[in-house]
Amino acid sequence: METAEQDTEDSPLKSAGDGPEAAAAAAQLQQKSCKVGLSRMSHWRTAVFFLSLFLCLTVVFAFSFVIPCPERPQYHLNWSRDFSDAVTYNFLAVEHANSDKVMDVLIVIRSPESSPNKSCSDAGLTSPCLFLLALDGTKGETLWERPLGGELHWAQCGLQTGTSSSWHCLLSHSDNLTAVNKHNGVVSWQQPRPSVLSVSLPVLSVPDLDGDQVGDVVLLLLNGTQTQLVLLSGQKGDRIGSEVTIDGGATQSHLLHRTMGGSYYMLLQRASGVFGMPLWDIAARAKPGLGQDLKRDKHLEKTASDATGLVPIYLSEARRLLRTKDWDDSSDLLVVSQREVALVDGLSLKRRWRFNASSTGGFPSFGHFNRDEVLDLVVEVEDDDVRNSTKVCILDGGTGSLLWAEQLQPGAGPARLDAVHTTNSVSVFMFWGLIRSGSNSSESSGGSPRSYMLHPLYPNVLLELSHGVERIVAFRATLMERGRHAAYFLLTGPEEGEAGGAVVLTKRKLKQDVPISSVRHIGTSQQTPSDGEVREAFNRLRFSSDW
Repeated sequence: METAEQDTEDSPLKSAGDGPEAAAAAAQLQQKSCKVGLSRMSHWRTAVFFLSLFLCLTVVFAFSFVIPCPERPQYHLNWSRDFSDAVTYNFLAVEHANSDKVMDVLIVIRSPESSPNKSCSDAGLTSPCLFLLALDGTKGETLWERPLGGELHWAQCGLQTGTSSSWHCLLSHSDNLTAVNKHNGVVSWQQPRPSVLSVSLPVLSVPDLDGDQVGDVVLLLLNGTQTQLVLLSGQKGDRIGSEVTIDGGATQSHLLHRTMGGSYYMLLQRASGVFGMPLWDIAARAKPGLGQDLKRDKHLEKTASDATGLVPIYLSEARRLLRTKDWDDSSDLLVVSQREVALVDGLSLKRRWRFNASSTGGFPSFGHFNRDEVLDLVVEVEDDDVRNSTKVCILDGGTGSLLWAEQLQPGAGPARLDAVHTTNSVSVFMFWGLIRSGSNSSESSGGSPRSYMLHPLYPNVLLELSHGVERIVAFRATLMERGRHAAYFLLTGPEEGEAGGAVVLTKRKLKQDVPISSVRHIGTSQQTPSDGEVREAFNRLRFSSDW
């Protein structure tokens, strides 16, 4: 009775008929409702699943059949082009001349004709004449050919002249400067070469000075005692202002350098050393008010000579001035003199290290021999122990210490050095000549040069290949595609001033030389690798465009 009364008091609205049977019925009703809801959700989930599957299959079929996959260019591993009754020049530029993502090559020959369909007379020029040729890197076919008159003084490509520029190569021939578009061979502009002094050096590409949104160029003219600078508009080649005369001796080579503070300096390599002149000063001397937006470096200006305005950078008997990275105008500088090789810090313009040598020659190159991620230097120097002999030396880029050296026999010409970087943090070094390694050598002095490849992980072994060529005019090892396909170009034939003959441009894939090269052991080590192991190491290499 107390329990029943408590239920009635606690639930005054609960009727007498609400018993256990009613509660069970309510529970069954609620359970049925839940089952209906779950069933509906299951149908929705099934529909969403099949809809997602349909969309995924649609995307897969679209990419497989509707949207074509990009085709990789099909290239010949090796090819060559012959030009009869011609002479050539030490100019070989590797550029993108078409849109197939494979590097192409540009050369200059002098001949009555470059092909049966293109002769000097067709262009109204006296025979023989110059031909600037762009050859497809995949198969060696001619992309375009541009006939030009006169004698070639110099040619250069890859100039950075601004995004709106319509030309990429500049040639000095006879009394003309001609700007050519590398994609189609069209002449963008042609101007008479300033004839203030007789000799000119290749131009320097500089920032826009005349405000036409196109980078400009600086032309150096010189004789034995004087250097003159002429500013030219990058858009049309017109002269900007008057020439700027610099006393104190003739200039042998030059670079444009950007300091740590963003100030541009023109570096002039002379017999007594390397000197710098601020670009703003050159512009102001050429035309008052020009170059006012250029930054100035007050610290360097304090060291300038009162007589010439030049800033001394490195005082030595300089023979060559190079940049460690062509694409970086603030990278370190290499000064090659008669008795030493020195590296100058690109930011502070202070000497990092110096390597003493009896004599240096050829054109140095850069690559990674060790794995410290600092570019090392490969250079040809005179061998003190053997008369008229040279050595190929690899110097540590961080300290200047000698990492590797090999003696060359005399009579095979300059070593012609180059390197290609790999994904293994090292580079494959390549050079030409005839090596002499003690009792392991059976060759006599002279003879045709051979190519050599060096893997830094096997420093006591070289791959040696005889090509049968007598004279090499130009050589370049490079990466044909980004991340793959390393190759080298070899230009042979008569040079300027000689009778015409066969000019041959050859392209070879680097790895194609591995199976046909002989393995040359040049030193002793505790573990001597087998020939197969060395070849396999070269075949496993993957090349990289990142330095």
